[in-house]
Amino acid sequence: MLSTAQTYANEMIQKYPVLEQFQPTLDRPFFNISLWENFDTAMRYATNGKFIPSEFQFVPGKLPLSELPQVIAAITTYYVVIFGGRFLLQGSQPFQLNALFQLHNLFLTTLSLTLLVLMVEQLVPMIARNGLYYAICNIGAWTQPMVTLYYMNYITKYIEFIDTVFLVLKHKNLRFLHTYHHGATALLCYTQLVGTTAISWVVISLNLGVHVVMYWYYFLAARGIRVWWKEWVTRFQIMQFVLDIGFIYFAVYQKVSHLFFPQLPHCGDCVGSTTATFSGCAIISSYLFLFVAFYIEVYKRRGTKKSRIVKRVRGGVAAKVNEYVNVDVAHTSTPSPSPARK
Repeated sequence: MLSTAQTYANEMIQKYPVLEQFQPTLDRPFFNISLWENFDTAMRYATNGKFIPSEFQFVPGKLPLSELPQVIAAITTYYVVIFGGRFLLQGSQPFQLNALFQLHNLFLTTLSLTLLVLMVEQLVPMIARNGLYYAICNIGAWTQPMVTLYYMNYITKYIEFIDTVFLVLKHKNLRFLHTYHHGATALLCYTQLVGTTAISWVVISLNLGVHVVMYWYYFLAARGIRVWWKEWVTRFQIMQFVLDIGFIYFAVYQKVSHLFFPQLPHCGDCVGSTTATFSGCAIISSYLFLFVAFYIEVYKRRGTKKSRIVKRVRGGVAAKVNEYVNVDVAHTSTPSPSPARK
């Protein structure tokens, strides 16, 4: 029996036959349009043939930031620049960079959405035809288009370092949650890329979804637009890490059982190097711990000075999720004494 939506769709197609060519299919879930082919054509034209997504191959040593020494050097440079910059700018006036900050966030939310829909287009037929276990554990899920998207997402992690540069130039405080997250995420994406972990799409697609919302929120906040859903940015990030942990722990269990305890019940091996598996598990676990600790500190301890200050600064609690740096709590006064606890 056809669903109401399908019945309505059929009626619309009969009324407007031209719509039939836009009816979604398994291989083309977005209005029967091949986003990958259009993306391939657009990038070929935009780069004058220097970057053709359909011909891309990840070759360590022949691509930017594709070897561990380069990665360590880039992450180290990031920390030297932000902490060195903060030291050198002491005593100077904060830079007013609101227009650039808006452009930065608009660019990242657009880029995140583009990569997300391209990835979903690849995942829908893969999961529908082969199942979820295949998509997260089988080498067949490590396709050329997915690797291209993985690498592009990986490079964006270094672009996101600019988040912290803005904070330094605007004389914001740098907290561990923010600085650790940016450096660790770049390292995480590198280890999974060279380790050929098919489960990478789970973490990346969830992260892209969160970043679409998060950077869009930052863009709106920079324009002075208040939204009711700002606290959900934090909750979305925590939900992302919970889902990540569920999938990753499943994959770790499959690999450990297959390699070391074959007598345990398991589905089989999960493709990916052992180093990538365990490093990814450790980094994602640390994220969950840090963000849950942050959430408890700000949301549950509502009577504390930090909680009250965070809630009244521009951008509110959601701005603290990625930055955690808007105010110096130790040297900022609250509008009134904290209410006594009963």
